Amino acid sequence: MRDDAKVKVLVLDDSLLFREFMAKGLEGDGRIELVGFARDPFDAKDKILRLAPDVMTLEIEMPRMDGIKFLRRLMPQYPLASIVVSSLKASVFEAMDAGAADFMAKPDSLTDDPKDFFVDLKSRIIAASRTRFAYRRRTNTGITLEAEGLRGEIDPQSIIAIGASTGGTDAINSILTKFSPNMPGMVVVQHMPAGFTAMYAKRLDEDTNLDVKEAEDGDEVRPGRVLIAPGDYHLRVERVGTGKERSSIAPAYRVRCGQGQKVGGHRPSVDVLFDSVAEAAGSHALGVILTGMGTDGAAGLKKIRDYGGYTIGQDERSSVVYGMPMAAYLSGAVMVQFPLYRIPDEIVRKLSER
Repeated sequence: MRDDAKVKVLVLDDSLLFREFMAKGLEGDGRIELVGFARDPFDAKDKILRLAPDVMTLEIEMPRMDGIKFLRRLMPQYPLASIVVSSLKASVFEAMDAGAADFMAKPDSLTDDPKDFFVDLKSRIIAASRTRFAYRRRTNTGITLEAEGLRGEIDPQSIIAIGASTGGTDAINSILTKFSPNMPGMVVVQHMPAGFTAMYAKRLDEDTNLDVKEAEDGDEVRPGRVLIAPGDYHLRVERVGTGKERSSIAPAYRVRCGQGQKVGGHRPSVDVLFDSVAEAAGSHALGVILTGMGTDGAAGLKKIRDYGGYTIGQDERSSVVYGMPMAAYLSGAVMVQFPLYRIPDEIVRKLSER
């Protein structure tokens, strides 16, 4: 697909009202061409073959066949970049497993001001059209770390900060599943709408050997725990006491969750998280920037490096969208760059040196 070509979009939804809503919201954008609508998966199959869209948006709950079952049948034969746009939040991650590239919640009311919804949707459509892999089966991608994970004592002040956007839900999962519970505390920003992050944290908690939860204001950062930034809230890290004020066995950090203004168009913002980690942890920080569209995280990761921390970027080949990692790499924020499957091993290697 040429950079100047319009992204061809097919909308799959059984609601005529929502199809009309999508038509009105997407028309007139010079980057996007709405090539058609489908009322159910059987109608969609015929139109995919005839219209050859670059991106499909789809609802999960539909007559004759639900969207998840349709993706499972479609993707192995016809890997089409697909964005779930649904009110069924609980089923979104099952749809991601089935091959969806991204997801959004339907607006609560089609009569509300749709401006923010369509700004977000259009950016996701553009990102999905540029994905390197529209469909990837879940497989073991290479390494499995020893069950013991880190050997010896862990630096009690070490902290791992991870930032990601498009494609990040799977990328983060693939990293965390390699870790054992004696890893340092971790803080994560994944660009995700409000209402999804608690479910995402629960899913990671079930899939990994770590204690994963949606962050709450005042939560302690401690070994074996992963705190996920809540949707629509910034996540910041602060130090808990210094020197004689802090016990060697007490948590070194806690988090603060707050709204405030969006930063670079994002809330939560990776830059906000990384910036706070640099100031709180200095040389004890380890920052990781993963797949995603845009530049969020580049400035914050550079600050982690400037403050003596260690920084890792995901490489282009393994990124779904090489936007955020590229921006960080070009800015000089990234010290080492690796394919996704090597990042967990590099994190453990670096922590073992401390």
